[in-house]
Amino acid sequence: MKRYLYLALIAVAMLCSCTGNQFKVEGKVEGATDSVKLILEESSNGMWIGLDTITVDSDGEFSVSAEAPAYPNIYRLRMGEKAVYFPIDSLDHLTINTKFNAFDTDFTLSGSDHAEQIMKIDKEAQGLSSNASPAQIKAFKDKLAKEIIVDPAGIVAYYVINKNINGRPLFDPLDDSDLRIIGAVANSFNSFRPNDPRTEYLVNVLLAGQQRRRAASAPSDTIQATEAALIDIELNDYTGKNYKLSEVTKQHSVVLLNFTIYDADFSPVYNKLLNDIYTANKSRGLEIYQVSLDPDNVTWHEAARSLPWITVYEPKGEYATCVGAYAVAGVPTTFIIKNGEIVQRVEDGNNLKATVQKYL
Repeated sequence: MKRYLYLALIAVAMLCSCTGNQFKVEGKVEGATDSVKLILEESSNGMWIGLDTITVDSDGEFSVSAEAPAYPNIYRLRMGEKAVYFPIDSLDHLTINTKFNAFDTDFTLSGSDHAEQIMKIDKEAQGLSSNASPAQIKAFKDKLAKEIIVDPAGIVAYYVINKNINGRPLFDPLDDSDLRIIGAVANSFNSFRPNDPRTEYLVNVLLAGQQRRRAASAPSDTIQATEAALIDIELNDYTGKNYKLSEVTKQHSVVLLNFTIYDADFSPVYNKLLNDIYTANKSRGLEIYQVSLDPDNVTWHEAARSLPWITVYEPKGEYATCVGAYAVAGVPTTFIIKNGEIVQRVEDGNNLKATVQKYL
């Protein structure tokens, strides 16, 4: 099971009022038939809102328009689990040409300088294999850092510091040098884009990273290099009962902190995975603290009633402080907490069972 990063809200998006200002994306999927469907999605701090579904014609060509964003944002065109990412400033007109059998690897983007810049970044990132050396990763990050500093309040900078490589954040808030780059972007957004919906998220990521670094460097701290200080979360379950993450971790030797969206397509499969892990290991001290980021608490409430672990609701969704604090760039994201300390972040469901076993 691959990690999914989207939120199915197509119906909601289509009901939104239209200002008449639209951007356009068109192009061709070489080798596609007229049964192939593409989905246009908009980023909301790493979660994905569906805007439209497009069926290509018999030649693989497509065209789609959507309401222009109030602030520059990241979008993607998805075919199944593969996606091409691009920025939209306002009334952009972009062209995406790709291939059916290599949708997210053999593509070209044109129509704006920022789109072409992101295309080059993604293609270079794809060249870094899962066994890329630390020196290769560092060289790539150093190059990107120079690009970020040129325009730290730009949409490309936002995209880069939220990018993952092989399932891990490229710029890690727990790394001092990475945190300086994140800080440059967060502070620039705060200064020049105070009303941008991404600004609060970026500031939360920065502040949480600073807090964790202070905890990790404290003389009395015993955190190991692979561990991170716990940042507390206090929310209510569907009965109204309050749960503090710190208290839960005192009562259970291993806790899975999971951020999710119940209304997303991946949710039933991922919760089945969690249930298998929970059923097999609850007698060994395992608990799950699951945080719902659903925009509508009705879906969460109905799902939570049937789940045997702790399920709490965050009404601020992706804009919540805890989302920034834990640098959650997409859902589902799960952290393993052992004896009150974060020992591992797991974003690939394929690895979750085996990883949990290491700490029980």
